[in-house]
Amino acid sequence: MRGFARRSTVAEALAWLDQHTARCPEEWVPVASAAGRVLARDVTSPVDVPPFERAMMDGFALRAADTLGATSYNRLALEVIGQSLPGRPFAGRLGPGQAVRIMTGAPLPAGADAVLPVERVEIASDRVFALGEVPPGKHVGRVGEDIAAGARVLEAGRWLRPQDVGLLASIGLSQVAVVRRPRVRIVVTGDELLPAGSRPEGFRIVDSNGPMLAALVARDGGIPLHPGIVPDQPEAILQALRSECDVVVVSGGSSVGQEDHAPALVRRHGELAVHGIAMRPSSPTGLGMLDGRLVFLLPGNPVSCLCAYDFFAGRAIRRLGGGSADWPYRRVRAPLRRKVVSMVGRLDYLRVQLVEGQVEPLAVAGASLLSSTTRADGFVLVPPDLEGLPPGAEVEVFLYDHPVA
Repeated sequence: MRGFARRSTVAEALAWLDQHTARCPEEWVPVASAAGRVLARDVTSPVDVPPFERAMMDGFALRAADTLGATSYNRLALEVIGQSLPGRPFAGRLGPGQAVRIMTGAPLPAGADAVLPVERVEIASDRVFALGEVPPGKHVGRVGEDIAAGARVLEAGRWLRPQDVGLLASIGLSQVAVVRRPRVRIVVTGDELLPAGSRPEGFRIVDSNGPMLAALVARDGGIPLHPGIVPDQPEAILQALRSECDVVVVSGGSSVGQEDHAPALVRRHGELAVHGIAMRPSSPTGLGMLDGRLVFLLPGNPVSCLCAYDFFAGRAIRRLGGGSADWPYRRVRAPLRRKVVSMVGRLDYLRVQLVEGQVEPLAVAGASLLSSTTRADGFVLVPPDLEGLPPGAEVEVFLYDHPVA
């Protein structure tokens, strides 16, 4: 065993990572399944929405001029010559002194230029009496009022929400170009590990990092590929590192111990750009390239694994998928309940709880205690240029339970 000759700063590691992260190519998907994807191209509407003039109220389509002077004391009679329903328009043309019963969303008949709401008429068999005036265009939805043909309706890079999908459908699109989701091979190593779903037995423990990483990858827009635990054998690990994918995330065997094969394999067959980072936990983290794909060497301790994933792998996966590099957590600011001690030159990832509007530190150490993250509401980052934080200092808390797109 040997120590790290040098630990990179978090800033240096992120700078290298961002230089080696480019957006995945685009692919076409049905509009109906595009929610949650990132738009790869600007979308321009090929049509007007609505494509015809339509009623915005239930009532009677008529000529506005025929209502001039109408009041409840001066009723003006209009002949009802038909009706217009959504999808079943009135076929004729409306003339002076005539009206057509119309429903909201139905096409405005030829010759009409306004709609008199049903509340402002009296109905008598084949005619109605206008009880008020309407100006031309009143209660009429114009052609292209919602979306004009040729208008750019959505921009590339947008994370598509359900209402965006509805808009794409409204302009007649069946498919849309989105950024392909990065395929992420999760390589969990350790002869002491049992598959998820097993019970711990003897001196063996159950793999918790695999399910956690798969969920994190899916959260960040990637496609997790986790066929099972990889034996602590160089040949097996190298084969896993060379899987058909965009990103490889290795959990375990990332440090400098006798059984830590992955760093040597990446160094020998590719580029190990960063190995050892000045942060706590997660200091054994490594970043590199192998066969043209990014490789992340994450510590096996669960909290360190989560921390390193969020700092580095998650950032890359989001960028590859066309998303933001920023943390996917909602943030709040609150004062510390007690002092936090740190060390200059090292970034600390501090698990915390929110108690009565204040931030209660839980732990910086204890990288193997995954339960510390389930008890925590979130985490605070202590910058490397500080020796700690005093009680009452306002800090930014990243909340675990409120991921954002």
